[in-house]
Amino acid sequence: MTTGTAGSTGSTRPTEVRGRRIGRAWGAAAVCALALAGCSARAVADGSGGTSAGTGAAVGAKPAGTTTLNPSPKPTPSATSTPLKSLRGARVNIAEGQTVGVGMPISVTFDHVIPAAERADVERQLKVTAEAEGSWSWVRDRNLLDGQRVDFRPRACWKPGTAVTVRAGAGITRHFTVGRSLVATVDVRTHTMTVEKAGSTRRVPITAGAPGMDTWNGTMVVSDKSAKVFMDSRTVGYGDSYAGYYSYAVHLTTSGTYLHQNPKANTYAGHQNVTHGCVGLATDGTAKRFYDEVIPGNVVTVVGSKDTVAAGNGYGDWNVSWEQWRAGSALS
Repeated sequence: MTTGTAGSTGSTRPTEVRGRRIGRAWGAAAVCALALAGCSARAVADGSGGTSAGTGAAVGAKPAGTTTLNPSPKPTPSATSTPLKSLRGARVNIAEGQTVGVGMPISVTFDHVIPAAERADVERQLKVTAEAEGSWSWVRDRNLLDGQRVDFRPRACWKPGTAVTVRAGAGITRHFTVGRSLVATVDVRTHTMTVEKAGSTRRVPITAGAPGMDTWNGTMVVSDKSAKVFMDSRTVGYGDSYAGYYSYAVHLTTSGTYLHQNPKANTYAGHQNVTHGCVGLATDGTAKRFYDEVIPGNVVTVVGSKDTVAAGNGYGDWNVSWEQWRAGSALS
């Protein structure tokens, strides 16, 4: 398993100490659903704890044939005309104009803790406009305190081509687009990765975490990638096992899980799991090919392993059932 947090380009030094198994996700692992037939109604997440469908009508209007999830009284104009002090220091994880993969949640983090009593008011100032059913939910981030992160996740993965607008209070607006679908499923038992990309499928030999250093089970979302990342086993409790740069690193968790090029995969991919928890790909162009095609928001699901990655360890939001996810909203 690797260390540090990769940026989108360049190389990275280790910046965190990784606790190996600090907790499980709230629910059983759930593969990010791609059956998107039920996500065709235009929706606006409007502080109801879910979404309200609309066709240009004012937020809160309920056109015929649509459903409002978890309806709640709308805040008075005086409550929304001035941004709450608690929205100061807010950051959104997606850049203006960015293209993301179908699994990317919208994550809003704060530079201070939002008290439980204020979280409903904060949610009322967070709005997502998109052709999707979704909900906000407060997530305990691995590197933050409770009350510093709230995520929006659609019920099923975003439909490719979806245009999304995010507004956080009066000061933050983001527009982004969902790109073509890429979902990779890593089976640690068969030592293979199945890559489903825009209607095509291929199988790739991999090597995953050796026994006792098992790769996280469950669904992870690519947060970023880097052509080269420095990895030091001392920062993750594995002594002097390794220290050096690894190429074509796709970042999956804040605790240090990457899918990257590993010379050991030249021998063991497809046959045996020998890594310290990362997923290794061979140096024959296999790793580079995956690196070149993957973008932030693409989905990597690991099956056949042990502990399920927690929702707040990177973007592990898909490991929470829809019912539990909605219950995590302060307005549910």
